[in-house]
Amino acid sequence: MKLAEFDAIFAIMEASFPVSEIRTYSGQKALLDNPHYRIYTEQDEGGRIIAFLAAWEFPELRFVEHIAVSPDARSGGTGRRLMNRYLALSAKPVLLEVEPPAGELEQRRIGFYERLGFHLNPYDYVQPPLRPGQQELPLHIMTYPRSVSAEEFRRYRDILYTGVYQIAASGSE
Repeated sequence: MKLAEFDAIFAIMEASFPVSEIRTYSGQKALLDNPHYRIYTEQDEGGRIIAFLAAWEFPELRFVEHIAVSPDARSGGTGRRLMNRYLALSAKPVLLEVEPPAGELEQRRIGFYERLGFHLNPYDYVQPPLRPGQQELPLHIMTYPRSVSAEEFRRYRDILYTGVYQIAASGSE
């Protein structure tokens, strides 16, 4: 990936997520060397990157870490098209993290994923810190194409903890 492409993706990332949900520039860029990490993009007619989907590919599952559309290109179906193309790539389960449905924005985001076929799972989950000095972030896991059992959830959570976040699996329920 060219540096200009990465910079465009990181700019969309910074405009779309709170600091607690993204790595530092150098930390994010370092992921490009990880064989499990992939970035898919959507471009406008002029070739400008207007959206991206960053995912992890593991033997048992796929994990969408980030999907975002440039603020000036939102509400045009770009995110839906990008996610649908990603879902069609493989029959493996797809996971993603969402904030608890406490407010209208969080509920709308969950609804967006539900309309794509994702299911909100009821199990407790925390995202480990992405930057030094940050706290764990309480989130929920959504799965496609179906909800998962508690046993599957624990197995998938452990894959995320060790593969994505580079920490030991928690072993907690």
